[in-house]
Amino acid sequence: MMDTSKTSGTQHRAGFVNIIGNPNVGKSTLMNALVGENLSIVTAKAQTTRHRIMGIVNGEDWQIVFSDTPGILKPSYALQQSMLDFVDVAIGDADVILYVTDVVEKKDKNEEYIEKLQKLECPVLIVLNKIDLSDQPTVLRLIDEWKQLVPRAEIFPVSAKEKFNLEGILESIIAKLPVSPPWYDKEQFTDKSMRFFASEIIREKILENYDKEIPYCTEVVIERFKEGSERYDIGAVINVMRDSQKGILIGKGGSALKRVATQARLEMEDFFQKKVFLQVFVKVEPDWREDRKMLRKFGYIQD
Repeated sequence: MMDTSKTSGTQHRAGFVNIIGNPNVGKSTLMNALVGENLSIVTAKAQTTRHRIMGIVNGEDWQIVFSDTPGILKPSYALQQSMLDFVDVAIGDADVILYVTDVVEKKDKNEEYIEKLQKLECPVLIVLNKIDLSDQPTVLRLIDEWKQLVPRAEIFPVSAKEKFNLEGILESIIAKLPVSPPWYDKEQFTDKSMRFFASEIIREKILENYDKEIPYCTEVVIERFKEGSERYDIGAVINVMRDSQKGILIGKGGSALKRVATQARLEMEDFFQKKVFLQVFVKVEPDWREDRKMLRKFGYIQD
């Protein structure tokens, strides 16, 4: 990637660059590539990002605060509405919007958000992702179609997975940032706590190991998080909605839950760069996705 550590100007620039788009277009992969850290869950399943997650990139005279958001969808229950609320807030407080699409999705999907892009006063960059899965004539046609849809936007054909053609995005963002002191300490790379990432790593392993409704009916809560001189001591509870889901999560003789816990522990050790002692339990919390009290407890509703 090109060296963008210092811009040609002398004034410090800083701002919030919010990433929005439909599910499964590669928003989280893009942010992880731009930030250089695995901050957001990346799986083949839709709706893997539930919270608004910030990743911070610093140069000598600039700071970009990237914000990954849940995929745009038509809500079917209260949790999904809360996720969509994160997207709407991100559109409203952005200094720059990155709208991520890809080479296969239909441009009329969630048309109301395309209309919002057309009306935004802040700069808009449209990222046409997954060009490695297409050919040049198709990519050129899609670029032209997006130019017609959102004439004032800059369009960047990229492959976030292959980290291809990302330099231009960073250069364009830096040029568009407002003059401002940094919003965060220059050593900080995210606004989230280590406790948050522990819960996300467990949720990622659930997404990878279970099918159908199971991943979408679970919420991970870290109830114990202690850092010792030699290891982290972590206790987690996986909340599900029904006893049958609890049985599936645990598996015969606890084998399925043990597999998830082992995979999560190993990834935590890699992420935290320290040994981890992890205990995981499963609890039934009936219909928590519709319970505003539980959604507030889990951080989806802010008062």
